[in-house]
Amino acid sequence: MRIVLGSYMFRYPLGGMLSWVLQYLLGLKDLGHDVYFVEKYGYEGSCFNPVTNEMSDDCTYGVNVVSSLLSRFGFEKRWCFVEKGDIYHGLSKKQIEGVFATADVFIDMGTHGSWAEEAVRAHKRVWIDGEPGFTQIKLANLLDEGRSPVSYDYYFTNGMNIGVNGNPVPTSGIRWGHLFHPVKTALFNNGNGRQGSSYSTIMNWKSHEPVEYRGITYGQKNIEFNKFLSLPQHVNAAMEIAVSGKDVPVDELTKNHWRIKEGKKVTISFDSFRDYVRLSRGEFSVCKNVFVATQTGWFSDKSAAYLASGKPVVLQDTGFSKHIPCGLGVFAVNTQEEAVQAISSIESNYEKHSRAAKEIASECFEGAGVMKKFLNDLN
Repeated sequence: MRIVLGSYMFRYPLGGMLSWVLQYLLGLKDLGHDVYFVEKYGYEGSCFNPVTNEMSDDCTYGVNVVSSLLSRFGFEKRWCFVEKGDIYHGLSKKQIEGVFATADVFIDMGTHGSWAEEAVRAHKRVWIDGEPGFTQIKLANLLDEGRSPVSYDYYFTNGMNIGVNGNPVPTSGIRWGHLFHPVKTALFNNGNGRQGSSYSTIMNWKSHEPVEYRGITYGQKNIEFNKFLSLPQHVNAAMEIAVSGKDVPVDELTKNHWRIKEGKKVTISFDSFRDYVRLSRGEFSVCKNVFVATQTGWFSDKSAAYLASGKPVVLQDTGFSKHIPCGLGVFAVNTQEEAVQAISSIESNYEKHSRAAKEIASECFEGAGVMKKFLNDLN
C-alpha cells in the first residue's frame, strides 16, 4: 500500500516533535508499506531554528536536520518539503504529484489543508487529530460561523473517549475513530533509571491560546500544574521538568523543589530527546486543561516513549484509565495525594514497575500494531 503522511517536522525540528511523527512513519514502514512524508512551510515566519531561537522563512536548519533523520531511518527520497516561494526539497513537484496520484491513503496530521489539492488524487483521505478537545471545539466553532473545513473520508483522534456517550466534546456529526500514539519500542532501550535520577517530563507551559465553547474556556498545562505544585516536597524522589513556553514561573517552581531544565535544549535533536527519556527514572506529568476537563482519553506520545524505555509513568488522568491498564507501570492520577501514592508505590518495587511499563508499551502502543489496526479500520 502506498501511504503519504503529512505533518510538521521541518518547520519545528525539535526532538519531541521529530519523534512524534517518526513513530507513525516507522509503524507504517514496519508493516511493509510504501511510505512518504510531506510538509509545506505554512505561514510567514513559520520555520523555527532552535540554535538561534528564531522564527523566520529560512528553513535551512530544519531541512538539514530532518532530511538526515529521515535518511537514517530508511526514508531517503521519500519526502518532500516545500518552502516559501514554492521551492521543493527532496522530491520535486512532479515527483510528489505522481506519488499522490498513485497513493492509497493520505494521512493528515496537521497540514492545515496545505496539501488538499494534491490529496484529492489519493484513494482515501484521513485526518488524525492529536489535540482532542481543542480540535473538535475549533471545528464546531468554525461550523457555527458558517465556514466549511477541508473534508476527509475518515476522521481519527487520539482522544479515546471522543464520541463516546456522555463525553462533552462536540463531534459535529463526525464519526471519530480512535488510535493511540504509536511508538517503536526497539528505539527506546532501557536506560539505567538509577536511584537519584529524576521523575521528569518535557512540557510546554502554554503552547497556544485557550479555546471557548458554549461559554466555557479551556486552557493549557499551566492551569493543571498548580494542582501538583508542591509534589516534590512530599515524595522521596527527585522531580524535574524540561519546560518551554510563555510565563514559566521559575522562582515558584524552584521554591517548591522542582528541578528545571530548558525544554528546547533537552530536545535539540531526536537523540537528545530519546536520551533524556531513557536516563530518567520515570515520568510525572500533568495534561492540558482541555484534555482533563473534558476527559478526552488522550495519552501522551512522550509517555509512550517513557514506557517503551521501561520508565514508569504517573500521568494526570484524562480518561485514558478506561483504556490502559493502570496501577502497575502506569498510574492515572487526579490529585497530588494520588501522585504521591503512585510514586511511593513505584519506589517500593521499581524493577517490577519498570518491567510492567515496557510490557504496556508493547501491548498497547507498539507502532506496527497500532497502525495495523488503524489501517484495518479504514476498510
